[in-house]
Amino acid sequence: MFDVTHISRPELQAIPQLQAKWTFLYLEHCKLNRDQNAITITDKDGVVYLPAACINALLLGPGTSITHQAIMLIADVGITVVWVGEKGVRYYASGRPLTRSSSLLMKQATLSSNMRSHLHVARKMYQKRFPNEDVSKLTMQQLRGREGSRIRQVYRGSAKLWNVKWNGRDYRPDDYNAGDDVNKALSAGNACLYGLSHAVIAALGCSPGLGFIHVGHENSFVYDLADLYKAEICIPLAFEIASDHPEDVGTVMRHRIRELMVKARLPERMISDIYDLMSGGQREDDQTQIDAVLLWNGAEDLVMNGFNYGNYDGVVDDSDVDFG
Repeated sequence: MFDVTHISRPELQAIPQLQAKWTFLYLEHCKLNRDQNAITITDKDGVVYLPAACINALLLGPGTSITHQAIMLIADVGITVVWVGEKGVRYYASGRPLTRSSSLLMKQATLSSNMRSHLHVARKMYQKRFPNEDVSKLTMQQLRGREGSRIRQVYRGSAKLWNVKWNGRDYRPDDYNAGDDVNKALSAGNACLYGLSHAVIAALGCSPGLGFIHVGHENSFVYDLADLYKAEICIPLAFEIASDHPEDVGTVMRHRIRELMVKARLPERMISDIYDLMSGGQREDDQTQIDAVLLWNGAEDLVMNGFNYGNYDGVVDDSDVDFG
């Protein structure tokens, strides 16, 4: 095995770019520790060494434990850690995001706080559901109507395909068992989509609460993102499973949708869609991010932190800068 235990901590410029790293590594039923600059993963089959500088994100599932030393290394090299349910379909908590910059979060906040840009992003979300149509001139009311019609067609088509009786969506958060098999499967599947969406949003450093179609809830953007894939991933599968009349619909749905999300490479698609919505698809890599704290300067450019502006005459002298 290649010895990675004595690799020194790399400079920021030497760390592999985001797209070159291993992304969204899911672990379960193991213990994470540290050996010098490597993360060790121990389970019943033995120990695996991972060079910390090549890891991007760790999704910790059931049965995982992590030591304080491992967390110190993870924080030092900028790995994001997300605590999730089995196969990533529940979101529980997260550490620092993947990015060292808040630029993506700032773009999200800027876009969501301006009426025109807010509407523009909302239209882009609907455009992803209507790829062959021009929705750029439609109002939100018209878009909601079109989406409602599309979803009804998906429900009816799936019901006909699998010969399942469909009486409409009946979601009762406080009484899951009151629904029929299709509604139970839909609720279980949607929860899985929400969990994965939340994990991806947290990993990228975006705010789950700053939505564009959904607003006012702490998970508004989670619902926005998950809704992009329901008609493709969740609804057809729910009717298929309901047609078999399994004893535990929810459990079967959770297992099947996990497999389907992996097959559809949904985490990668979610990342791509978020960047498309926030920045037109342009991504920052680790080498272009600013590893510094800057100061807001109103409508002008950002200015340096650590500089005494008491006698500022427009020229920054290195002797006045204190980075301590």
